[in-house]
Amino acid sequence: MRKGHVIYCNRCGRQLKGTDGTPAEEGLHVEKSWGYFSGKDGEIHSFDLCESCYDLLVQDFQIPPEKKEQKILI
Repeated sequence: MRKGHVIYCNRCGRQLKGTDGTPAEEGLHVEKSWGYFSGKDGEIHSFDLCESCYDLLVQDFQIPPEKKEQKILI
């Protein structure tokens, strides 16, 4: 959830980014624009998850997310 420059985890409510824009921790932002074949046609949904809540989400996946190693860390 985003309120101005502040970002909160939609699942647990933890603050991910402070009012000055500096990250408090890493997180995941998801945004989906639903299309014609969906019951949500014309809606745009978005949410943010902290790393802990992301881990809880993906542990229930039948097929785990694909992982690639990043060669250059910035």
